[in-house]
Amino acid sequence: MISKNLGWALLALPMLLFQARAADKITKETLESQGKKRTYYLMIPDSAKSSASVPLIVLLHGSGRNGLSLMDKWKELAGREGIIIAGPDSIDSQGWQIPGDGPAFIHDLVEALRAKYPINPRRIYLFGHSAGAVFALNLSMMESEYFAATAVHAGSWRTEKELSTRDYAKRKTPLAIIVGDRDAFFPLPSVKATEAALIERGFPIEVKVMKGHDHWYYDLAPQINRDAWDFLKRRELNEDPRYEAYGHTLEQKRN
Repeated sequence: MISKNLGWALLALPMLLFQARAADKITKETLESQGKKRTYYLMIPDSAKSSASVPLIVLLHGSGRNGLSLMDKWKELAGREGIIIAGPDSIDSQGWQIPGDGPAFIHDLVEALRAKYPINPRRIYLFGHSAGAVFALNLSMMESEYFAATAVHAGSWRTEKELSTRDYAKRKTPLAIIVGDRDAFFPLPSVKATEAALIERGFPIEVKVMKGHDHWYYDLAPQINRDAWDFLKRRELNEDPRYEAYGHTLEQKRN
């Protein structure tokens, strides 16, 4: 027979869990970067507020969307795992631009968050979908000593010019690509070519092919996000991050 006190505790547990989840709210924020007002979305899990060291994932959205589109899909996992997540908006929702959207803007965002929250500087990660996936791959090369690891869904390099982004890397950033075998925008040959090009340079990379899956992220987001986090959480910088500032205007726009 369950004691009265234990019975009340069991009844109260779902309510406590609900209250913890309810506290994990996504907020819309702004940041001044490179002379422009930029928008991003942020979630600080309630479980992270009492922690001395929390991972951060910067979420990079796909074409025609904004940062909230990925935040909504990561919210539950982030709350459960105690991950701070931030989803910036690109200048043009149709794609991410260099230098307009980064690396400087993403660096400014991360550093602003580090100044306010107990983020572990050696556990700052990137996740991107589609256009955001390509941008994440590029940032992983350009800022290889700043981000601990990167996981992307539905993205790859598709041209020799894009593949040349490897030349920027000073560190072999761990990378994971999750892709469907029916993705019309990033077909398997381009993903395999990207994988081969990175392996050739010594990058640790994992590719997961989802059978019967196309380019659409949102319905399968819980599974994709779990796979991405399983990869990311095992990676950490060996030393404090170093940011590379670029003085040139590299013109790249991702579709």
